[in-house]
Amino acid sequence: MAGHDDAKAKPGTAAEGMGVAKAGWFTELSTMWPGQGLSLKVEDILFQGRSKFQDVCVFQSPSFGKVLLLDGVIQCTERDEFSYQEMITHLPLCALEAEPKKVLVVGGGDGGVLREVARHPYVQEITLAEIDEMVPETSKKWFPEMALGFSDSRVSVHITDGIKWVTEAQPDTYDAIIVDSSDPVGPAEVLFQKPFFEAMHRALKPGGVICTQGESLWLHLDIIKELAAMCHEVFVGGSVQYAYTTIPTYPSGQIGFMICAKATNSGTPLDLSQPRRPPPVAPQADYPPLRYYSGEMHRAAFVLPKFARDALTNSLTF
Repeated sequence: MAGHDDAKAKPGTAAEGMGVAKAGWFTELSTMWPGQGLSLKVEDILFQGRSKFQDVCVFQSPSFGKVLLLDGVIQCTERDEFSYQEMITHLPLCALEAEPKKVLVVGGGDGGVLREVARHPYVQEITLAEIDEMVPETSKKWFPEMALGFSDSRVSVHITDGIKWVTEAQPDTYDAIIVDSSDPVGPAEVLFQKPFFEAMHRALKPGGVICTQGESLWLHLDIIKELAAMCHEVFVGGSVQYAYTTIPTYPSGQIGFMICAKATNSGTPLDLSQPRRPPPVAPQADYPPLRYYSGEMHRAAFVLPKFARDALTNSLTF
């Protein structure tokens, strides 16, 4: 039994935890989550570069596989990216009353959202507006399983400012707009502001839906309250709801989505917490199976803890 005992978890000490995040480790630090930082061991730095907009890095971690950093913040890892990509995509697309035909992805240059949108066979056009061409290039090389969507024939990629693309879109163009942005720092800051949401509302068809990265309930409740209140002003007659997913490498292990539906022609607000079609299937053999999203997870994602529901009651549609 001695050999088996050696493999068991053993009690640690406070001293062992002090100062571990030094040579050979990456620690994610940001003013968005002061006083805390997630540390991952670094086996190898695979890529490091500077685009026109941000610092880009890929490293190999023994626990989470390859890790993509933008401006020193974890964007995705091979081990847990699916929980974010699946939920930010299938929550809005499965909640729509009518099958979506035209979908716009703003940001999302790693290709994960494209991969998930491509699972929906009734979608006819998938447009990506990504400001930084280094992100798709990096993802195609180092995260090929995530970048599968780039090869779908329905996808058109535009290296452009997402807010400019949405502002110039014709009214009533898209059934869904998915904004896969980083935190509201640097080039992504405008993606959290009212003019952008007004432009998305204009670009949506009646009954259309947007889904944006919506920050953490544990760290950014004030930001979420402001965002929800602003969305309530923009999506008059429609729906404004918040859902979330769990993901270990994002700050606090949780990230949310602000999901808003434009008023329908009938005037009845759409309840986005109810899936209206089954989970999509893989369009081809090399696609991984769904590992997080399901009808049950869809409904559960909108059930907020009491402190969050109390804080957001006046700003959300429940």
